Amino acid sequence: MPQPYSQDLRDRVIEAAFSGKSVRGSAAQYNVGVATAIVWVRRARESGERSARKQGGTKRCKLEAHRDYLLGLIGETPDLTISELLEQLAAERDVTVSRSTLWEYLARCGLTFKKRLPTRASRPAPTSPNVAKTGSNGNSTLTRNGSSSSTRPG
Repeated sequence: MPQPYSQDLRDRVIEAAFSGKSVRGSAAQYNVGVATAIVWVRRARESGERSARKQGGTKRCKLEAHRDYLLGLIGETPDLTISELLEQLAAERDVTVSRSTLWEYLARCGLTFKKRLPTRASRPAPTSPNVAKTGSNGNSTLTRNGSSSSTRPG
């Protein structure tokens, strides 16, 4: 974000305009935009304010008002998906937000949604009769080494 003009420059432009020079002439003399100089001089005439105002603003999330509701839903049912949360918000609170907005908001609240890693089998014995047969690989789809089912040719 760009920095505001220095207070010294503001004062020089305003003083030049107050001393009888036109605002446009003051802006040209100090190499400042005409609209900027007009705003500075108008504020100085109307309220006496010469300092730079705060730049930017806080970008508030519309989910902030529903924080307790969302965290309560997740506390009741921890395995809710983002899609289910979006549906609940729309149905019960009449709030529509994008999936990424909800995702980022929950991340700021300290919650993450991650897939759990698959756990090991509880016993070493095969669980399917197809796998138990000798010579059978038990897999209905074959893939080449180095490819997965989503990257193999059709």
